[in-house]
Amino acid sequence: MAVIGYARVSTIEQSLDLQLDALTAEGASEIYEEKVSGKSANRPELEHCLRALRSGDELVVWRLDRLGRNLKDLIRIVDGLKEKGVSFRSVTERIDTSGPTGTLVFHLFASLAQFERSLILERTQAGMAAARARGRKGGRPPALDAEKTRMAKAMMKNREFSVASLVRQFGVSRTTLYELAREDNVAEHPRSREI
Repeated sequence: MAVIGYARVSTIEQSLDLQLDALTAEGASEIYEEKVSGKSANRPELEHCLRALRSGDELVVWRLDRLGRNLKDLIRIVDGLKEKGVSFRSVTERIDTSGPTGTLVFHLFASLAQFERSLILERTQAGMAAARARGRKGGRPPALDAEKTRMAKAMMKNREFSVASLVRQFGVSRTTLYELAREDNVAEHPRSREI
């Protein structure tokens, strides 16, 4: 029997150290590491991990939400493990599906995790709606301040400057300039194909 670990964080900037330490302490002889959002269906290291597991092995994760995108995904994965004769363990929630009680607890915790994610999404959306109602916009701040926006639009209308030179001068992308041009219905710059 091998204990195999799976660790995942959502972004490249996040560290796997906490999970790796916990999984090693739980006896994982091999740990598959992934830096990808749990919402993504494309999780190649998880797929490699699931293919590597054999009957009698145990898959261990730090928390349930590291394994599945949602309740349906978690249940699909854990049911697939059970069919292969692989047990599943989650360190944080102290879930062990090697017996019927552990399987019941897994389903309860998976449902609670899905409920928590739904509440977070609902609160986030409500907060964004409240901010919009107060006149705030979400998302990234504008690439150019009002003065630079005015200058860029005037220079594009003047047509003495290539798009490439404006990109360099203002430090923005071509797309940003084209969006500014669309705001004022400026015709496409005649030298927009220049590099």
